[in-house]
This record gives sequence, structure tokens and C-alpha cells, in this order.
Amino acid sequence: MRPSRPGWRSWGTRLVDAGPALVARARRNPPPEDVTLGALMLGSLALFVLGLVVSVSYFPPVAQTLPLLAGGVLLRRRTMRRLLILVAVFLIWDVISLGVPAVRPGSLVVLVVAALVALDLARSREGTGLTGQGGETFVVELRRRLEVQGQLPTLSPPWRAETVVQPAGGAPFAGDFIVSACREEGDQLDIALVDVSGKGVDAGTRSLLLSGALGGLLGAVPAENFLSAANGYLFAQDWEEGFATACHLSIDLRTGAFEVASAGHPPAAHFDAGGGRWSLLETTGPALGLLRDITYRRDRGVMRPGDALLLYTDGLVEVPGRDLLIGIDKLLGVAEQLVTAGFDGGGELLVRRAAPDASDDRGLVLLWRER
Repeated sequence: MRPSRPGWRSWGTRLVDAGPALVARARRNPPPEDVTLGALMLGSLALFVLGLVVSVSYFPPVAQTLPLLAGGVLLRRRTMRRLLILVAVFLIWDVISLGVPAVRPGSLVVLVVAALVALDLARSREGTGLTGQGGETFVVELRRRLEVQGQLPTLSPPWRAETVVQPAGGAPFAGDFIVSACREEGDQLDIALVDVSGKGVDAGTRSLLLSGALGGLLGAVPAENFLSAANGYLFAQDWEEGFATACHLSIDLRTGAFEVASAGHPPAAHFDAGGGRWSLLETTGPALGLLRDITYRRDRGVMRPGDALLLYTDGLVEVPGRDLLIGIDKLLGVAEQLVTAGFDGGGELLVRRAAPDASDDRGLVLLWRER
């Protein structure tokens, strides 16, 4: 029996499934700017011709707003001016052929405002280096690199870990990031959770720079010197908002012995399975980049089977007008629920229940040792 040919529904399903891959390929390899300009000019010409041939009621001159705004997002200022000239020529033709009453003054105002907005948008993107379609590609690549650098090394049983970084307000970037490294043939794990000052693209670019630098320091300097070296590096950058908070964990995966140090960060929490309670590791020190030549005190302990460690940023516990300890108590109250339910999936649960609508970036590291 001959197999039947795939029907329209099957082909439609294939096209839908291939859609995300095609979009991703277009982002990685955007068409040249001349091609984009040509497409927008053809679109503008089509709107102009349809207005003359079909009806100006269905295709009014104000429809030229669409290619103008698209040009502001996709084109540079120099290329954008060519599109503006073409739209101006079509508009003058409409006024001459249709008469001034047919082209409403309100439409002219809308077109002028759209042209100014498009030019300003192209100018601002060009000023920040996010010009053309490559700007979106840059943003996507920046976010991807931060996500890749925040992944922890693969841990062997009985060790498990989860990380969560969520930007505030659904922004594409967070000032929080995570770096990690394994030493001594994978027997020692170092993790740093860092909160960079600022938000948005500015915080994202600083996070990318710092994550690369601190990731290199994490495996190159002794664990007890990491925060001091990171402070010296950040102090030398001389940024306008040149500070960051950080929490550094170094743990021996053979014995469970760990050390934790903090630079302006909320205290880490340790769950002792033997005692059945969470406790705070009191490690204090100034934020990175504020004072030169600082030595950070380290708190030591041992993770036994069933124990867990929790590192988190202030976005999870800080509420304006309230003491920080209230937010920490709330977070540890949610963490108590993980003791009976299990730590697997606990990272997302902690963020969702402790700070679902926080106005600051949120980041955490949850590390536990299975029984």
C-alpha cells in the first residue's frame, strides 16, 4: 500500500515547527542594510500605488507611518534619510493629485511626528552602538553569554545545585550574575554570586565584563584572596557606578568543608540536617570597588548529608521601608518548606514565593548534599 502524501495540515504543522528556527537564523544572519532599505521602499511604494489605484480611504497617506517607524528600528540615520525623502515625494504627489482637502492636516501631523520619532530612534540606537538589525543580535548575544557563563559545572552525586537569575520587571538583563569554577581536578567548587549596580543594558554590559574578569580570577587566585582581588579589579575600573556586592563560596566536594565570604552581600544561609534548621552565616565586608586593600573575613563550616547552602541577592529580601531581616526571615520561612518537599526545584520556588513582584533583580544559588 502506497503511503499517502502529507496533507495541508501536515505541511502547516511543519512550517509552524520550523518558525522559531527560521527566526533564530534570521537574527544570527540579518540581511544587509541595503536590502532592508529596499524592502521598506518597496513597501512605501506599494502603499502609495494602492492609495492611487484602489482607494485613498483604504490606503491613506498616513499609512506611510509604518515604513517610517520600521526604518527607525532597522536603519541607520544616513540610510533612514533616503526613506524619508521617498515618503516626502509620495506625500507631495498625494497633495498635488488629490488636493489639499483630501490629505487631512491631522495626517500630515502624524507623519511629521512619526518621521521625527523614527529619526530620533535611529540616532539613539546608533549612539549606543545598537544600530540596524545587528543591534538586536548584539542584545540577544549579550544575554546568551551571560546565561552561559552563569551555568554551574556538572556535579557528581551526592551534590546537586540550582541557580536562578531573574531581571526586574521582565527586563532582558539583570545586574545579578553567577560565576563558578572547579579546582584540584574537580574536587573543589568555587561559586560567586554578584550584584552589579544599575539596571538594564548598562548593568548588562558591566555584568558581562565583570563575569569574564571574575570568572578568570575565580580559578586563578587562592579562594581566600578572591574577593580582595575582585575588589582591586573593580576599584581600578573607575566606573561612575563602580561598585558591586558579592558572596563567594568555596567548598571541598570530598569532605563537605566550606568557606563563605561576603562583600556587602546579604548573609548566606546554611541548613543543618542534623539540627533541622536554617542558620545565617555572619560574614560582613564592604562592597567591591568602594575601598582599596580590603581583607574579607570568611565563615567556615561542613556540609553533611542532607545539608544545604543558600546564596541570594538583596532583590529577594529587600523591601523599601522595611528591615532587611524581615525579608530574610520570609525567605527562610519559604526555605523551611523545602526540607520536607525536597530541594529539587527549590530555586524557582524560593523566587516565586519570596519575591514574585520585586522591583530589583533577583539571583540565588541553592547547593545541597543528598543523603
